Amino acid sequence: MTQDTMAEVCLNTTDLTGDIAFFNRVLGMRMMSIFPADDPAVAVFAGHGCRLRLARGQGPAGRLRIMTDDTEFGQGATELTAPGGTQVSILPRMLPVEQPQTIHAFVVRRLADQAPWVIGRAGMHYRDLIPDRLGGSIIASHIRIPDGGPVPDTVHFHRVGFQLIFCYRGWVDVIYEDQGGPIRLHAGDCVIQPPEIRHRVLEASDGIEVIEIGVPAEHVTEIDHDMTLPTPHLRPDRVWQGQRFVFNQQRNAVWQDADLPGFVARDTTIAANTGGVAGVLVLRRSAGNPTWTQHNADIHFTFVMEGEMQLEAQDHAPFKLSAGDAFVIPPGLRTRYADPSEDLTLLQVTLPGRFVTHPG
Repeated sequence: MTQDTMAEVCLNTTDLTGDIAFFNRVLGMRMMSIFPADDPAVAVFAGHGCRLRLARGQGPAGRLRIMTDDTEFGQGATELTAPGGTQVSILPRMLPVEQPQTIHAFVVRRLADQAPWVIGRAGMHYRDLIPDRLGGSIIASHIRIPDGGPVPDTVHFHRVGFQLIFCYRGWVDVIYEDQGGPIRLHAGDCVIQPPEIRHRVLEASDGIEVIEIGVPAEHVTEIDHDMTLPTPHLRPDRVWQGQRFVFNQQRNAVWQDADLPGFVARDTTIAANTGGVAGVLVLRRSAGNPTWTQHNADIHFTFVMEGEMQLEAQDHAPFKLSAGDAFVIPPGLRTRYADPSEDLTLLQVTLPGRFVTHPG
C-alpha cells in the first residue's frame, strides 16, 4: 500500500456553512479542502484518525463516533447534532466491561439434541452450551476444529471479566504476551486468559475440541496489529486487572476430597489467581454416594467430559446425561448427581470462585 492512498467517509449535510464551523471549532477537526469557491458544496475535514467528506444535499444523516478520555471534548456533551444533521456520539476510549445481572435458570444442554455448530472466528466451529446466556452474564461454547494444522489466527485480545479455555480433546498450541514461547494444551489442560492479554492460536491437532467460558456473554475481541509474539520480556507474575495468567496441566493434578459428596476434585488454581472472580474444578467419581445438595454461587456451570449420570433437580424431571452434555444450576436449587458411572468426569465453573455447597 502506497503512502499517498487515503480513504474518506462521505456524509450528507443540509447546512454546509454551519457544519464548517461545527467540525472545526466544536470537534477540533481541520478543513483540508472546499469547493467550488463561489458556492461551496463540498468540504473535506480530517482529524482524530478520520477523514470526512461533507457534501451538501438531501439524504439520510450520518453518525460519527468519537472516542476520547477528555471530559471537556465537544463542550462536555456525550451526544451532539451537527447543523447539517450528522449525529455525533462522544464516548470513552475504552468502555468499561459491564457485567449484566444474572437471570438465574436451570439449563440442560445435551449433545444428543443436535444443536447446530456455527462457523465463527478463524474458521472454528462453535456449539452454544447456554442458549439464553443467563441474561447476558456468561457464554459457554463447545469449540472444535475438524481439520488440524496451522490456525489462521492473528494477535488479538478480549475485553472480558473472565475467560477460560479448557482443552477437551486433542491438543492446541497457543502463544501469550509475556509468557514466553508457545505452550501446548493437551486434553485436560486449561488456561485463563486475563482481561486484555494478547495471544494467538497457532496450530491444533485433528479433531481438537475446547470448552471456552466468557464473562460477560457479549464482549469485544480486538486485533493488535502492532504486537509480535513472543514478546521480549518473560513476566509470568504479571497482573492484568487483578488476574494472573494460569496454565494448569492435568499431568500435575492433585486430587482431594470435593465438597460434593461422592467426588474428588482437582483445583486448577484459577480461583486463587483471579482473586476469587471464578473457580474451575475437575470433578471425578470417587467413593461414597452422591447426596442432595444446593449452592449459593451466582453462576454454577458444569460440562460432562466423560461417563454418565442422572441429574435430578427439585421439581424437575430427571435428565440422563453423558459426555458432551452441559448444565447450569441456579443458586438454592436442590440437585443430586445420581447413578454416576465409574468414569464420570465433570468440568465445573463457578462465579464467584468461592461459594458454599451444603446438604440439600
